[in-house]
Amino acid sequence: MDKIFIDENGEYGLDYSAAVWASDQMHQIYHDAKVPLSDADFVLENVDVIMMVEYKNADTKKAKVFRDMTGSFNPMDDRKFASVVRKFYDSYHYLYLLGKDKPVQYIYVIEAPNGDSTMRRRLRDRLKTQLPFALQKDLDIGRQMIDKVDVVSIAEWNENSTYGKYPFRKLQGQTGK
Repeated sequence: MDKIFIDENGEYGLDYSAAVWASDQMHQIYHDAKVPLSDADFVLENVDVIMMVEYKNADTKKAKVFRDMTGSFNPMDDRKFASVVRKFYDSYHYLYLLGKDKPVQYIYVIEAPNGDSTMRRRLRDRLKTQLPFALQKDLDIGRQMIDKVDVVSIAEWNENSTYGKYPFRKLQGQTGK
């Protein structure tokens, strides 16, 4: 039987049946503890790594997203970008408190009008500058906070040999846009 996390718009599900451990409860846990931290949407653990997954589907009528002055979603907008970066750092506390010590990958799954591979590559490259890659290299203590960052579409996620083991699926009865 499939185990499914439902996205915030109620249109897609993430099948985590193949995960060693998974959670979509970080937001609720932070809220209940009254801590002002942000959170990644999903956490998936397999035998090798922990994947923090931030998911944003702005390519739907139900989307609840930051919009710029023109009313469109721009993932490169400074406020939106800063929010995505903060979610990594704030979510790391959760993994630490659970004693999770596998390499951490941060994957931003994004669907956006006019979103293409060039936009996703630019977004990934910008994220690399704000996540702790340089810090852990400079400290050179043998321990890392982050192993990898990636920015992919739903189709790229599903086609990936690792991510695709936890496919995003359109939920029945949903018409999307």
